Amino acid sequence: MYLVSLALEYGAPVLVFYWFGDYYSLALLVQAIIMIGVQMVLLKVALDNRPSPGARDGVEHVPFSSENSDGFSRPYGFWQWKSAKPYWLFLAYFLGALSFIQLFLAPISRSELYISSLGYTGLAVEATLPLPQIVANHRARACKGFRLSVLAAWILGDMMKLGYFFFSQEVIPWAFRLCAMFQCVCDCYLGVQFWMYARSSFQTAGSSMELGEKDLRMT
Repeated sequence: MYLVSLALEYGAPVLVFYWFGDYYSLALLVQAIIMIGVQMVLLKVALDNRPSPGARDGVEHVPFSSENSDGFSRPYGFWQWKSAKPYWLFLAYFLGALSFIQLFLAPISRSELYISSLGYTGLAVEATLPLPQIVANHRARACKGFRLSVLAAWILGDMMKLGYFFFSQEVIPWAFRLCAMFQCVCDCYLGVQFWMYARSSFQTAGSSMELGEKDLRMT
């Protein structure tokens, strides 16, 4: 949840500043602005309703630990702070830095390299959101907790997004198209994982039932 909020809180503002260098579709700009507002509300709700540390359903929850299950510790506990203030300060400093570059460092803000970097970075952040789920499924060899309805909604959204990016008469930079195609590939691979692991679970359950029937016949 927190990684998703970080990705969207980072990507949407970058896309807004990207518009000043590459005047893409106004509809996409409005979408980015709305996303900023929505994600800020969701972040506040998540911070106000943080789960307390402890075991739940046999799983140990440490929501603000700076170290994950692999022993990797985030520098300065980034985006794992125990109080709400650092989250808002980080976002304020981040937006302030982008605004300063845009207003006072024209040679940088108008350079093709900087503009392209904003576009590809902001869009790549959103496009790579399925990767943690893919890795988690691969490690667990299962899709437990990942609903088929969510996967279907993601893939349907990808199809609609790609249709708009490639067939719209509006100005759509290639950064949008490439990152959307990458995200679609990731979501489709999630579908492959869902099929593989669901099939494996079904076969395992079937084998267990057969063994149980044999034991009953032997007794």
